[in-house]
This record gives sequence, C-alpha cells and structure tokens, in this order.
Amino acid sequence: MNAVGGVSILHIHSGSSRRLNLNTQLLFHPFSGLLKRSDLFSRLPMENLPQLPLELWVYVFSFLSTEEKHTTRTCCTYLRRLIDHPSLWRGYTVHLSELRRYTYGLWNTLQNRKLTRVAVRHLRRKEWRRLVKFLPSLTAIVFVDGGRLYKEKYLDNLSRFEELRDLGMRNATWCEPMLGRNVTAQLQERLTHLSVCNVRLPCTVEFINTVSHLVNLRYLLFHQQGEGYGLGTVRPVPRSVFHNLLLSLKKLKHLSWGMRGEPPEPLPDDYFSPLDSDHSGTFRYGGPALTNLELVDYPETILPENALRSLISLRSLTVRYRYIREGVECRLSSWLSPLQQLETLTIIGGNSLAAYTTTIPSSVTRLTLRVAITLKDMDSIAPKVPGLKHLDIEQNRSSGSLCRRIPMLFPQLRTLRIRFFRREPEKDLLSLHRLRHLVQLELLVERSFILRDYLNGHPWPSPCVQQLIDQLKELSENRITVNTTMRQRNPLRECDCVWEGD
Repeated sequence: MNAVGGVSILHIHSGSSRRLNLNTQLLFHPFSGLLKRSDLFSRLPMENLPQLPLELWVYVFSFLSTEEKHTTRTCCTYLRRLIDHPSLWRGYTVHLSELRRYTYGLWNTLQNRKLTRVAVRHLRRKEWRRLVKFLPSLTAIVFVDGGRLYKEKYLDNLSRFEELRDLGMRNATWCEPMLGRNVTAQLQERLTHLSVCNVRLPCTVEFINTVSHLVNLRYLLFHQQGEGYGLGTVRPVPRSVFHNLLLSLKKLKHLSWGMRGEPPEPLPDDYFSPLDSDHSGTFRYGGPALTNLELVDYPETILPENALRSLISLRSLTVRYRYIREGVECRLSSWLSPLQQLETLTIIGGNSLAAYTTTIPSSVTRLTLRVAITLKDMDSIAPKVPGLKHLDIEQNRSSGSLCRRIPMLFPQLRTLRIRFFRREPEKDLLSLHRLRHLVQLELLVERSFILRDYLNGHPWPSPCVQQLIDQLKELSENRITVNTTMRQRNPLRECDCVWEGD
C-alpha cells in the first residue's frame, strides 16, 4: 500500500491473501517513545503493553506508514484489531486482482476496515458476485488495464452497489455502449464522479449524450480515444453535443477534457461557450458551478484565442501540452486574460514562460510550472502573483540558483515542490529557511537519476543531500517538513494522461 496525498492505495495480489506482512525496521511516533521497533511488540506480553484508550491508540497509529501498520498488526491479535480500525483506513483504495483466490480472512479484514474504494482489473462473473457479497457498500470503483473487448452487459452489476458514487474506466475497448440503458437508469441520480481515459468506444457521441443524463455529476474526466477498432484521426465531440453536455450537467464543478491526436480542423470559437437559454442568448455558461478546468493534449492550433471567454468563474485551470509547433503564436495569454478569479494555475509543457507571464492573474495563490525556467522568468512572475502560497517547479542546470532567489520573490510561500533534473540540490537549498511561512518542502529527482545512484551504492537522498536537509530543518527549528519520495498515483483521479510519476 502506498500513500497518495490524502488518499492511499492498498495493493493486494493473488499471492498476498494468506498473510499481509510487509517488513519494516522502524516504527515511530513523533511525540513519544511508545513505538520503537516492530519486533518490540512481539516480545512484550499483552499485559505489558501501555493501557491506553482506543482513541489514543488510533491517534498514535495514524502517524505510521502503511507498511508500518501492516508490520504492527502481525504482532498480536490485540494490535491487529487496533490497526484494522476503520478510521485508520478512511480514504484508502484497495487494488484487487484474481478475486477467486482470496480467502474469507482477507475479505473479513477488508470489511473490518470498512474500505469503500477499489481498483480492479477484469472481473469474471463469479468475481462480480464475490465483490457484491463481501463489499456491498462500495462508493468508488475504477477498472484499470482491462485489456479486453467488453459488451454492454459487463457493467450491469454496478446497479447492485447501492452507495456507488464514483466510477472510472481505463485502457479498454467496447464493442457495445459502455453505459447501457439499464445501468444509466440505475446510476442516473447516484453518480457524482465519472472518469474515462484511453477507452475506445463504438460511438463517442452516443456516450456523451448518455453522460448528459447523469444530472448529479460533479466531476467528469473524459480523455478521448478513437472510435471502433481503427487508429484513424480522432474526431472531436461535435459542438452541439458538447454544449448539450455542459448545459445539462448543472452541478458539474470539475471538467478534465482531453483528446488523443489532432483533428483536421480547429474547434469553433464558441466551443467552450454554449448559449444558455436561461440568459436570453448570451454567453453566460460557467456561472458558479464549473470551477475547475483541465485541458489535456490540446495544442495551440485547436482552440482559438477566445476559447475560455465565458468561463470567468474558473478557480483552477490546468493546461497539459503534448507538443507545440514552431511558428504558432502562444494563445495561453489570451485564455488567461478573462480569468480574474483564478486561484490555481498549472502549465505542463508548451511555450516558454515569457510568452504568457504578464497575463497570469494576480489572484493566483497556487502555481505549477512544468517548463524550462530561469531566474529571469522567476523575476517576471513574482510581481504578478504577490500572494503566492504554493509553488511547484522544475530545476535543471540552466535554472541558476533558484533556491537563493525564491525567499525574496515569494515570501508568502507555505509549500514548495522542486523537481531536479540531472542534478542534486546544492548548498543554496539552505536559503529556504528564510521563508518564514514555509511548512512543507518536497525535493524530488527523476527516476533515472535515482536508479543510477542506487547502482553505484548511493540511495536517494544521498548523504550530502540528507545533510543539507538536516541543516535546513535545524535552521528552521523543525518548522519545515521535507519529503523526498514521489507520491503514488490516485487511480480514481489520475490516469496515464495526467500522472507525472516515472
């Protein structure tokens, strides 16, 4: 199991149903010496364990990693019951595969933890029955890497999960409608989150029209794949169909819209600006509902300059470029101009920062930039975002001493994430202690860099980097928490298109 921000993922494979036992060396609690080493519990008689209230035990164990929890629960029956307390597993996602091999003991453990989120691969008929029998209270199901050809009746069992609110589908091919009439009728008012990525559908228009009937949908991720079995040019969802979707889903707050491939013609100017009949023919869509928009693999040539003119209520915008064409004018500056309420901005790839830094709204407090960045770029960004509290950037050899400049440019930062390419953090890292409000710092390096160092016998972080981290903590009086591990993927929200891990 791995931690994913506020969500954690428990991987259970066919060989692990007999015993969940992950080795770890150190169990700790930041405020006391109650937990030393995991083998200490196995040597202590039950009567010698501290007699603490259940609530306090649960609080202590909440500071343990998933691996440490699993090690602790193998010590004795009492600790196993404590570790399986539902509050310690709230928000976790369990990965299931080959359900027919799982024992009743494993299902009983999952029930005791009251897990409600699962990620599954292909389910056979009997495996569907097991899932419904043992985990009837599931609220979220995501199908990952099915690798099969599916028919409409495959999802009929979803209606048997009465509390289901979140549905995801990844990497599959459907020869019949994915959401048939029976399933749609059962889930029409229940589903609030739907994510579909890299799924080949028989008819995209029919699918979008079906989604338009999910009236309580608040989160929609649709990264379009081709239709049928061919690999021809991807045709975008027609404007009229897309407008009907936007106007039908009155509660939609988050929209992630992507496209594999490039259509032969640009999208219409009003593609994201449907005429709302409630406002007598004016471009008023966006209102208070849609607040988060993510555009995936939309090159500059597809969307016009005024593409986002009606989405003035956006609080978060993410643009993920797959590639850019030379000689094509950057339109991001035009997209940003009307978004004066924007609080979160994420740019992955695309043009140089100089093409749009002057139009970044001053309301932005959270900024993520996955582009080549220099000291000059940082100097131009700082005056535009005086209240910036969260910054996520990349640093390479051409970036200069960013750590030395950041405290002067962004003094209000509370969290900072820096991903280093082909280099390690250097001594200028210590300058970050001058960020008086900084409480969380993430230092990451590319996976190939880590693997190369492991082959040479130097783990990440290296001794030199660890020494810098220790000095930084000392300078900040332990105010700054430093993380050097790449978080794991949240399968319910992060598909292959948006996942940044290696």
